[in-house]
Amino acid sequence: MKKQVILIALAAIFSINAVSAQGGRQRQTPEERTKTTMEKMATLNLDADSKVKTETIFTEFYKAQQDAMVEMRSSGNVDREAFAAKRKELNDARDKKLKEVFTEAQMKQWKDEIEPSLRPQRGGGQGAKDGGK
Repeated sequence: MKKQVILIALAAIFSINAVSAQGGRQRQTPEERTKTTMEKMATLNLDADSKVKTETIFTEFYKAQQDAMVEMRSSGNVDREAFAAKRKELNDARDKKLKEVFTEAQMKQWKDEIEPSLRPQRGGGQGAKDGGK
């Protein structure tokens, strides 16, 4: 009997930890996202002026992205395709501004290495296992 109680207690503890680990993550603010992005961009060796300009570009970008998400959710119309189009529009505007700050080599490194590392990685859920069927 004592062993069963201990096993149930351990199972409960592990279950609570698993649930809190999955759902406990809060969304980052635009400022926090900018900070994370700037940390990943250290390899670009930006000078002080370029860092300030880049930080401003990303803060504006993340705020616009957040505003678009809030607008979409508040309208009650969660159209993924419309949001994807809006996100592409915002990305293109951001990249146009970055081209004015970065050298050609820095822009290539941004597109090839840094930008992909910023995308959230999706877990291998059921859709990934069976090809989305």
